[in-house]
Amino acid sequence: MLLQQTGCSRDDGGDDVDTMEQAQEYGYIGRKEDYLKRLRRIEGQARGLQRMVEEEQYCIDILTQVSAMTKALQSVALGLLEEHMSHCLVQAAAAGGPAAEVKVKEASEAIARLVRS
Repeated sequence: MLLQQTGCSRDDGGDDVDTMEQAQEYGYIGRKEDYLKRLRRIEGQARGLQRMVEEEQYCIDILTQVSAMTKALQSVALGLLEEHMSHCLVQAAAAGGPAAEVKVKEASEAIARLVRS
Protein backbone atom coordinates (compact mmCIF):
# COMPACT_ATOMS: atom_id res chain seq x y z
CA MET A 1 0.00 0.00 0.00
CA LEU A 2 1.50 3.34 -1.04
CA LEU A 3 0.49 5.21 2.11
CA GLN A 4 2.40 2.85 4.35
CA GLN A 5 5.47 3.10 2.17
CA THR A 6 5.48 6.90 2.24
CA GLY A 7 5.54 7.06 6.02
CA CYS A 8 2.26 8.98 6.10
CA SER A 9 0.29 6.49 8.10
CA ARG A 10 0.19 6.31 11.85
CA ASP A 11 2.27 3.68 13.61
CA ASP A 12 -0.23 2.29 16.09
CA GLY A 13 2.34 -0.03 17.61
CA GLY A 14 1.00 -3.08 15.79
CA ASP A 15 3.25 -5.79 14.44
CA ASP A 16 2.18 -5.14 10.84
CA VAL A 17 4.33 -2.01 10.47
CA ASP A 18 7.08 -2.97 8.05
CA THR A 19 10.67 -1.70 8.03
CA MET A 20 10.04 0.27 4.82
CA GLU A 21 7.50 2.46 6.63
CA GLN A 22 9.78 2.98 9.60
CA ALA A 23 12.56 4.22 7.29
CA GLN A 24 10.32 6.82 5.60
CA GLU A 25 9.54 10.33 6.79
CA TYR A 26 6.48 12.33 7.69
CA GLY A 27 6.03 15.67 5.90
CA TYR A 28 7.33 17.79 8.79
CA ILE A 29 10.65 15.95 9.18
CA GLY A 30 12.51 18.45 6.98
CA ARG A 31 11.62 21.16 9.52
CA LYS A 32 11.79 18.97 12.62
CA GLU A 33 14.48 21.06 14.32
CA ASP A 34 12.49 24.24 13.73
CA TYR A 35 9.39 22.66 15.27
CA LEU A 36 11.37 21.39 18.26
CA LYS A 37 12.92 24.81 18.79
CA ARG A 38 9.50 26.46 18.70
CA LEU A 39 8.01 23.87 21.06
CA ARG A 40 10.88 24.37 23.51
CA ARG A 41 10.19 28.11 23.43
CA ILE A 42 6.51 27.40 24.15
CA GLU A 43 7.53 25.12 27.01
CA GLY A 44 9.54 28.00 28.44
CA GLN A 45 6.52 30.27 28.09
CA ALA A 46 4.43 27.76 30.07
CA ARG A 47 7.04 27.71 32.85
CA GLY A 48 7.02 31.51 32.80
CA LEU A 49 3.25 31.52 33.20
CA GLN A 50 3.50 29.18 36.18
CA ARG A 51 6.08 31.48 37.72
CA MET A 52 3.88 34.53 37.13
CA VAL A 53 0.98 32.86 38.96
CA GLU A 54 3.24 31.69 41.79
CA GLU A 55 4.52 35.26 42.16
CA GLU A 56 0.94 36.57 42.08
CA GLN A 57 1.54 38.93 39.19
CA TYR A 58 -1.14 41.14 37.65
CA CYS A 59 -3.83 39.08 35.89
CA ILE A 60 -3.78 41.12 32.66
CA ASP A 61 -0.04 40.51 32.33
CA ILE A 62 -0.63 36.77 32.76
CA LEU A 63 -3.45 36.83 30.20
CA THR A 64 -1.18 38.64 27.75
CA GLN A 65 1.36 35.83 28.08
CA VAL A 66 -1.36 33.17 27.75
CA SER A 67 -2.41 34.84 24.50
CA ALA A 68 1.18 34.83 23.21
CA MET A 69 1.59 31.16 24.07
CA THR A 70 -1.74 30.28 22.43
CA LYS A 71 -0.70 32.09 19.25
CA ALA A 72 2.63 30.24 19.23
CA LEU A 73 0.88 26.86 19.59
CA GLN A 74 -1.56 27.75 16.82
CA SER A 75 1.36 28.65 14.57
CA VAL A 76 2.96 25.25 15.18
CA ALA A 77 -0.37 23.51 14.55
CA LEU A 78 -0.94 25.36 11.27
CA GLY A 79 2.60 24.56 10.12
CA LEU A 80 2.12 20.86 10.88
CA LEU A 81 -1.24 20.87 9.11
CA GLU A 82 0.28 22.52 6.05
CA GLU A 83 3.11 19.96 6.01
CA HIS A 84 0.60 17.11 6.35
CA MET A 85 -1.58 18.38 3.54
CA SER A 86 1.29 19.08 1.15
CA HIS A 87 2.97 15.74 1.81
CA CYS A 88 0.74 12.98 3.16
CA LEU A 89 -2.58 14.20 1.76
CA VAL A 90 -1.18 14.89 -1.70
CA GLN A 91 0.44 11.45 -1.83
CA ALA A 92 -2.77 9.77 -0.71
CA ALA A 93 -4.80 11.69 -3.29
CA ALA A 94 -2.37 10.65 -6.02
CA ALA A 95 -2.73 7.01 -4.96
CA GLY A 96 -6.52 7.32 -4.84
CA GLY A 97 -8.89 4.76 -3.41
CA PRO A 98 -10.14 4.35 0.15
CA ALA A 99 -6.82 5.45 1.66
CA ALA A 100 -7.22 8.87 0.02
CA GLU A 101 -10.72 9.21 1.46
CA VAL A 102 -9.37 8.37 4.93
CA LYS A 103 -6.64 11.03 4.65
CA VAL A 104 -9.10 13.70 3.48
CA LYS A 105 -11.44 12.87 6.38
CA GLU A 106 -8.51 12.89 8.81
CA ALA A 107 -7.37 16.32 7.56
CA SER A 108 -10.91 17.71 7.71
CA GLU A 109 -11.27 16.55 11.31
CA ALA A 110 -7.92 18.10 12.23
CA ILE A 111 -8.97 21.41 10.68
CA ALA A 112 -12.27 21.28 12.59
CA ARG A 113 -10.39 20.72 15.86
CA LEU A 114 -8.13 23.69 15.14
CA VAL A 115 -11.05 25.93 14.31
CA ARG A 116 -12.82 24.99 17.55
CA SER A 117 -9.75 25.62 19.70
